[in-house]
Amino acid sequence: MLQYIIWNIDPEIIRIGSWPLRWYGLCFAAGFLIGLQLMTFIFKTEKKPLSDTDPLFITMVVSTILGARLGHFLFYEPSLFLHNPLQIITPPFAGLASHGGIIGISIGLWLYTQRASSKTTGQTFLWITDRVCIIAALAGAFIRFGNLMNSEIVGKPTDVPWAFVFLQNQEFSQVARHPAQLYESLSYLVLFVMLIWYWRTYRTQSAPGTMLGISLVWVFGFRFLWEFFKENQVAFEDSMSLNMGQILSIPAVVVGLYLLLRNFIRPTLFVPVALVIQSTSLCYRCEHTSSLPDSSKDHQSSWSNDCDVPTVNKQACNIRHLQDHIVDLKQPDSKVNYII
Repeated sequence: MLQYIIWNIDPEIIRIGSWPLRWYGLCFAAGFLIGLQLMTFIFKTEKKPLSDTDPLFITMVVSTILGARLGHFLFYEPSLFLHNPLQIITPPFAGLASHGGIIGISIGLWLYTQRASSKTTGQTFLWITDRVCIIAALAGAFIRFGNLMNSEIVGKPTDVPWAFVFLQNQEFSQVARHPAQLYESLSYLVLFVMLIWYWRTYRTQSAPGTMLGISLVWVFGFRFLWEFFKENQVAFEDSMSLNMGQILSIPAVVVGLYLLLRNFIRPTLFVPVALVIQSTSLCYRCEHTSSLPDSSKDHQSSWSNDCDVPTVNKQACNIRHLQDHIVDLKQPDSKVNYII
């Protein structure tokens, strides 16, 4: 009976001369190419210019690689960056940090939204990031599966029946380990399905930044969890209670929660509370109008023009004044019932 999964996949698919075609590179490229087709479908559905998908694709590829490379050196190997900064842009691009990739993508998308075509067609920063999150979730699933094919970013030793023995990994002992890459890949895939469903169902009702908030909380919340199942990537993390991946995930989750709470707690939600307070003050005012002394007839007559208390039911008086205040209220947004 096979107790564990023996994982002995060669990271190289084929070698053409001195150039190797690796599983990781194939998965990385597949995520972006399939994402391009999906973004084309999104642009076509939402009637955005299809000519913008090419600059968006280039922006995504360049900003992802530069951000992920720079993030890896700054967060995990700063000494190597100071010694040879050109390693960021030179092959084989060994070492990519997802947190750095998120920062790079954010900067790249902001620059993309400054184009004339983006501004005239309503491609704001939050609008485009909401849609890119769908693509990023799919690409993340492909990339983590590529890590599995590379036998890298391995999990900690375990005795669960689905444990993997990574024979190709020489950095850690070849014992049964958590397939942490697979855990993360599947969580990205679930997020991709969720975002596709949400976009198809609620895109016209959703507040800008909602899908971005969901993605940040989901991706980096699970990233924080999965790090407990992984081996540390660099030696200095062994002395830390939380490793670098977990520390960097906390701000991302906070930003995601802020986006969701900001979209949920709208100023218009406080209108009913304000109306209740106002109606209470109006009731008090109407009930005490009839008790004014005779010397204030002028003041009382002005009230009678608005609401004749002796002849009109006090409840109707309250409703009259309440309606006047509702008309005067300035609505901050025509879409009150946002779906998050």
